[in-house]
Amino acid sequence: MPVIANNLFNVTHNRQAALRRTTIFATWLLVAAILLAALKDHAQQFPAATGASDFNSVEYYSEAPHQQQIKRWLAGAEAQSLPGGLLLVKQVKIETFNVDGKLQLVARAPQCVYDPVNGVASSDGEVHMQTGDGQLRVDGEGFLWRQSDSYLTISNKVQTVLEKETATAP
Repeated sequence: MPVIANNLFNVTHNRQAALRRTTIFATWLLVAAILLAALKDHAQQFPAATGASDFNSVEYYSEAPHQQQIKRWLAGAEAQSLPGGLLLVKQVKIETFNVDGKLQLVARAPQCVYDPVNGVASSDGEVHMQTGDGQLRVDGEGFLWRQSDSYLTISNKVQTVLEKETATAP
């Protein structure tokens, strides 16, 4: 009988100790979660406080011998940090170039949201685009630009102007 009582005491004592350890561990997890949430909220309270003027994101050709040649360029007068690693870029200019350095297209917008990790810029505001030779102009509202393939989509109120070269008379 005393052996059974002693074993019952040990089992009860071990369960209580395990419960205390679990409670302490859960408390530490809760404190850590609260601290992380507080730090995250604190960091998101001041997204506009960090900014840079003369923002540039440049991609160069990777093939030899053109490694010094700009392939795509997104520039802005100012960039402000947004949550999620995004940037609000003001006075945006996007340019793409041929391997020989010739301008392919230029697009301008008052502002856009730029995702530098995925190389995507977008805006619901006005946008003006024209080809490097000036023969095609497209204006509209709202755009999406994928840096990876220089794909520009203008989504709303699109107006296109084609300039035809006139032949000179002899």
